[in-house]
Amino acid sequence: MNSNVEHNVTTLRTRLLEKRNQQERMDTNRGGLLIRGRLFTWLATTRTRLQEEGQALPNKIAAFWSIANEPELQPLLYQLVEEEGIEISLPCIQTPDAPLVFKPWHPETTLQPGRFNIPEPVTDDIADTPDIVLVPTLGFTRQGDRLGYGKGYYDRTLAQLKQQNPKLITLGIAWAVGDLSAEPYTPQAHDVQLDGILTDKGWAKPITL
Repeated sequence: MNSNVEHNVTTLRTRLLEKRNQQERMDTNRGGLLIRGRLFTWLATTRTRLQEEGQALPNKIAAFWSIANEPELQPLLYQLVEEEGIEISLPCIQTPDAPLVFKPWHPETTLQPGRFNIPEPVTDDIADTPDIVLVPTLGFTRQGDRLGYGKGYYDRTLAQLKQQNPKLITLGIAWAVGDLSAEPYTPQAHDVQLDGILTDKGWAKPITL
């Protein structure tokens, strides 16, 4: 990435973070509830359809522990484990500048701050390759391009997971204020497009299976 492009992307990230942080708490509470509801409905509907078709059900979800004004997923994670029996894992940084490692998470799992102060499960166990990855997404295009926080962890991770599981579903979770449709944004060659993007205003990119 040349210096001008890097500067423009850094400026864009700063602007999107400001937009996100300026949202009213009442709106983010409601928006988080809508995201969790739509995600639960999509997952339940998809699993029912696949079961009727005699296909394997997506039962392993690599999620993330929401922080810093990200849409709150935690209530849904508890629900998916306790009521649906779905296996949840959370991302961990074991090696800088390498793909993420996902470790199993249960409601009783102890978490501790990892790199960048993001909570990680306290366990040496590594989760199985997921069927679905929920990806924290700062900015997005309607084509599925994702603008993250600039460290490249998810680009490296998704590329690796797609090799391990070609049927992997990648789903960005974002605030609608992250829509880049009106921004002069060009994705980089190493960026991995997401299969779907869900926001508080609905599906910015519906998933087609």
